[in-house]
Amino acid sequence: MAYPVISHCPVCDETLKVTRLHCSRCHTSIENEFELTKLAALTGEQLHFVEVFLTCRGNIKEVEKELGISYPTVRGKLNDVVASLGYEVKKKADVDERKVVAMLESGEITPEEAIRLLKDE
Repeated sequence: MAYPVISHCPVCDETLKVTRLHCSRCHTSIENEFELTKLAALTGEQLHFVEVFLTCRGNIKEVEKELGISYPTVRGKLNDVVASLGYEVKKKADVDERKVVAMLESGEITPEEAIRLLKDE
């Protein structure tokens, strides 16, 4: 049984390196220090989001429908992925606080998402 590759040490949270590759067909093994891709650092949930985002060809409305989440949630998840990949998340110029509160009251977004939007993260 194959397990997913973990990217961070469970003891100290340092980034792990792959040191051995093995062919299950001919049993060739290669040992060296290999770096994981940036995508390997994403959580399972983030990878699922990226897959949906790509299959929807970046159409946020389609991502909303596919995942059953609101626009601010899609935006927040996308920003989380961008940050996890090591890129700077571009901030929105200004947030309509009344709209955020209304979305929170209607249950469209979670309190955490509302805080993120109000802090403009």
